[in-house]
Amino acid sequence: MQRILKTALLVVVGGGALILAVSAIGQWVPDDTAPAGQPLLARGAERITVEVLNAGGVDGMARVATGHLRNVGFDVVNVGNASTFDQDSTVVIDRAGSLQRAAAVADALGVRSVTNEPDPNLFVDVTVRLGSDWVAPAAQAEDGQEEGGLLDWLRRVVGRGR
Repeated sequence: MQRILKTALLVVVGGGALILAVSAIGQWVPDDTAPAGQPLLARGAERITVEVLNAGGVDGMARVATGHLRNVGFDVVNVGNASTFDQDSTVVIDRAGSLQRAAAVADALGVRSVTNEPDPNLFVDVTVRLGSDWVAPAAQAEDGQEEGGLLDWLRRVVGRGR
């Protein structure tokens, strides 16, 4: 009986080691290859990456701006507080050398101040420093109603079904 248990244990441990070895080797084999001249991770429409910083000290301001920017199609990759909260006016800063991208973000936020301070170490196209003067623009839906998130959308959909 003991010999059978030892043999079974050896088979289970050996099988486990074999599965582990095959799995480890399988991770080194590429799944797909890109066609010649085409990147493996193709990008769809060019997305503008944005960093949103609360520099005005108003609670939740960066979160509100982030939600608004994401709703209109911007890729907000960093949200947080600036090093100080003493900024009165909001400024949109071009970080990638494309004032058009910064202007698009400024337009979406209702901001007029756009500056050019390229910084390749930030890995974002645009930085938004929200001053205490910033007020979220009213988001308009296609049918002219204000958007208020998923709950309001559900209320409108359910209301139309009645």
